[in-house]
Amino acid sequence: MTRSWSSSGLDLHLDLQVTGRRRAGLESALRAAIQDGRLPAGTLLPSTRGLAQDLGLSRGTVTAAYDQLAEEGILATRPGAGTTVVGLTSRAPEGEPSPPSGPPRPRHDLRPGRPDLTAFPTNAWLAATRRVLNGSRPEVFAAGDPQGRIELRRALADYLGRTRGVVASPDRIVITSGYYQGVRLLSGVLAAGGATSAAVEDPGHNVFRQAVQRGGISTTPLPVDGQGARVDLMPTDAGAVFLTPSHQYPTGVPLHPVRRQEVCAWARSTGGVIVEDDYDGEFRYERQPVGALQGIAPDHVVYCGTASKTLSPALRLAWMVLPPRLVPDVVRAKQDADLYTETLSQLVLADLIAGHVHDRHVRAARLRYRRRRALLLDRVAAVPGLAVHGVPAGLHSLLTLPDDGPSEAEAMDRCAAHGVAIRGLSELHHDPVGRPGGLLVGFAAPSERAYPAALDALFTALA
Repeated sequence: MTRSWSSSGLDLHLDLQVTGRRRAGLESALRAAIQDGRLPAGTLLPSTRGLAQDLGLSRGTVTAAYDQLAEEGILATRPGAGTTVVGLTSRAPEGEPSPPSGPPRPRHDLRPGRPDLTAFPTNAWLAATRRVLNGSRPEVFAAGDPQGRIELRRALADYLGRTRGVVASPDRIVITSGYYQGVRLLSGVLAAGGATSAAVEDPGHNVFRQAVQRGGISTTPLPVDGQGARVDLMPTDAGAVFLTPSHQYPTGVPLHPVRRQEVCAWARSTGGVIVEDDYDGEFRYERQPVGALQGIAPDHVVYCGTASKTLSPALRLAWMVLPPRLVPDVVRAKQDADLYTETLSQLVLADLIAGHVHDRHVRAARLRYRRRRALLLDRVAAVPGLAVHGVPAGLHSLLTLPDDGPSEAEAMDRCAAHGVAIRGLSELHHDPVGRPGGLLVGFAAPSERAYPAALDALFTALA
């Protein structure tokens, strides 16, 4: 018979057999709940008096069951602290392999595109959350708007115009659950509008290239050189082009001003859409940030930004500034996808932006990452033949290896052996065969204390 209890604020179903020895039945039911994870380690169990009352058993029966499981090491009883679950040590049957575990966490995370999460502005976020909750009307807790909270859209319109030169108004902004979702939604809308092919940078971000393809659009590689994407090679059938013009991923070069004008002229003459991923746009270290491409042709460019690198990828907050003609279709696509993005985080971010707390956080991060990049370059300079590419910006640098040094695959294996996680360049090409290799080294993810040791491990591996 299945019973449940609610003592100590805990609700749980137990498969309790009321026939036979009740103590043995209770012990078996508790073991089963612990074994299948319904009672994880650390769970505080009800008192013996409370559980006995809830289950219709004598207190002595419950006490004896607790005592037996405590002797077996499954429960722990401490005077004044109650009874808690320790857990069961499970062993795979002899001759059967243990279930696979997830990939081990690297000792040194130098993968690109990852911010220093230890620097997340926790106190500021908590303070903004309190302000939002204390000052909010009840409708804040109701269903959200597929286009996004108007408070965040207003804050972003001001912020993006002020810091990135984006021509934005709240009615042109759509909030999405991360940049990936934005790419999927937009690709689906463009495909429904007749676009069958899009040009994407080569090399470029393979995950987002796949998102475009899953949206129903084929992709054509657009070569990248020292001046950014070769927009002069735009395929004639392209209905859209996806670019990272401020800091090309992964090479780190900005799109040359002449090419900016060329691609905007292409969009005006063909009706094609430019999708601008403002990748690392906030993090420029030795010169003023390059303004957004959207400011040149706001009716032909979809500007995409995210809080993943300035704050945290866990927030799942991103935004698109759209040409007016695309707004209704993208909003409908967003509604069909997941109705709306979680609203309280939108309101908290709006508060941080409006109060300029976000600006101060970005400036502090910019100084910190600038120092880290300088340390990386100092170490690179000590290795003959090792070269850094790209302008001083972003959260990673592209390194190419000496001609007489290890291959990309060998360097990756060496790094893995030293507990260093990085990324190779080859997988970012449409076709990696015959393309030059390289290493993408992120300098943002480790904490301030851990970063020097991460560099030591990296250059020990590359030595």
